[in-house]
Amino acid sequence: MTTTSPFPGMDPYLEGHIWPDVHNRLINAISEILAPKIAPKYVARVETYTVEDTNPESEVGITYPDVAILKRRVEEPQVPYADPAMMTEPDVIIETTITVRIPVIQIRDVEKNRLITCIEILSPVNKRSPGWQPYHEKRNDLHLSGVHLLEIDLLRRGKRHVSNLGLPEHHYLFSLWRAGTSKLAVWTNLVQHLLPVLPVPLKSPDPDVSLPLKQALDMIYQRGLYHLSIDYDKSPAPPEFSEADKNWIQQVTGA
Repeated sequence: MTTTSPFPGMDPYLEGHIWPDVHNRLINAISEILAPKIAPKYVARVETYTVEDTNPESEVGITYPDVAILKRRVEEPQVPYADPAMMTEPDVIIETTITVRIPVIQIRDVEKNRLITCIEILSPVNKRSPGWQPYHEKRNDLHLSGVHLLEIDLLRRGKRHVSNLGLPEHHYLFSLWRAGTSKLAVWTNLVQHLLPVLPVPLKSPDPDVSLPLKQALDMIYQRGLYHLSIDYDKSPAPPEFSEADKNWIQQVTGA
């Protein structure tokens, strides 16, 4: 069995239940690829921020390890002959709001430890309510702070943070918001196509460095042994592809 993905670009089967692992590994792989390209003037650091998710049950088979106990029932003396018609109170009430930890890459200059570029791989919680709005505000805050923002969206589900107006048909989306400009560079991508090599801007006048996304995905696919967790005989995670896309996927996977 091959330990490489059969897809030329993004593997849509990575969008399913193993996405949290994919997300974490991909952040680290990108940091590893960029580190020697930006040294010695810059470093790539993996940082984590947290988001409250009040709708985790909407996810496609993704489970979170942490839950919070809101209320525990006070023990009461047992009544030997309680009325059987009375409903029993629960011992514990579990809060459905959970804290999701999201890793990002921060490129900082060595001289003053200033944040120059932020690389964000979108998480499901960033693309639906209530997390969509806080993330949208975070994007604006970074831009106003003079930070470049490279956004990588490898999830077909959820709401896009870039308007679809005028964009070609796509499954995946990548955008770069350079500091000091109002222009947003956007790359669209179909599942049938190779992933783009994206520019990662640094501080002027230093030139951009390149980020080959496919190289990063190949690294994590092999390291994570994802072929052991994916059943290519089944359909990939939702949303459902078109009939033409599904036929192509079947040809690629041999399903």
